[in-house]
Amino acid sequence: MQQVLVYQTQIAACDRQIQECLAQFSNKVNLNESPLPQPKHPRHKPQGNEPAFDLRTHLYRISGVDFTAVDGLGIQTVQTIISEVGLDPTRFPTVKHFTSWLGLCPCNRITGGKIKSSKTRLVLNPATNAFRIAAQTAGKSNSALGAFYRRLRSRLGTPKAITATAHKLARIFYRLWTSGGDYQDPGMDYYEQRYQERVVNNLQKKALALGFELVPQPEANTVS
Repeated sequence: MQQVLVYQTQIAACDRQIQECLAQFSNKVNLNESPLPQPKHPRHKPQGNEPAFDLRTHLYRISGVDFTAVDGLGIQTVQTIISEVGLDPTRFPTVKHFTSWLGLCPCNRITGGKIKSSKTRLVLNPATNAFRIAAQTAGKSNSALGAFYRRLRSRLGTPKAITATAHKLARIFYRLWTSGGDYQDPGMDYYEQRYQERVVNNLQKKALALGFELVPQPEANTVS
């Protein structure tokens, strides 16, 4: 019990140092004019290793963006990412530079003009790991990202679904980081509708290439 109290005291001291460090960063948003939106899932007390102080408000104040509005990006995940990438997005001229640095985009190996492999590079980066963890969390949500993850997992398996969803999360993060604004989840139904539209368009192209034409069929009436 005494050892537990020692650890708790040390953790509290670390939290105070983190809070003092964050307080030194300048504001990118006026909290009086643009207050922090309410969290998606309000909580009464910190969970796990989350600091006892209001970390979410500090991250919003110094970045100007509420990244936690994105499914999967929890408070500590955002803290990890920002601590690695910093607050200046100009280090990465484009989103491709950003995802390449993270090792979340395909690394095509071309031999004789043909792509032999498109695996991602192995990158030991805390920010990359944070995006991968966020992808798994988002995969459990009833959101567009959750539907995207589950669709890929059923087709390609868990590892590739995690990488693809982490890549999509990194692109969303970069867009908010560079352009600001609020994130609005289009919803799981929206993603499923867009997916069906893409499937139909692909089928129509294949049919035309073979000299056929797709004809929509009326929905069958069910009799109870």
